[in-house]
Amino acid sequence: MAVNFRPLSDKVLVKPSDAETQTAGGIFIPDSAKQKPQEGEVIAVGPGRVLDDGSRSTLTVQVGDKVIYSKYGGTELKLDGAEYVILDEDQIYAVHAA
Repeated sequence: MAVNFRPLSDKVLVKPSDAETQTAGGIFIPDSAKQKPQEGEVIAVGPGRVLDDGSRSTLTVQVGDKVIYSKYGGTELKLDGAEYVILDEDQIYAVHAA
């Protein structure tokens, strides 16, 4: 997926996973009752926060990582018809182990 988007500072662009459409018991969930996903794939990362000494800290996530993030964190946006979330790195709680 080629997204022409470069986050600034310690921001991370994440493509949320699709919300569950069916429960484990086989019941289909209507769109109005679906919960906001809290996991997704990192699409782009910023260069890192500028530290007091002028150097940049490196981000701990990389493009392609599957992450779990804050339910109400970030800013939602649409690019080329797809939905994304821009998060601060500290709003990402975990990276799925490969």
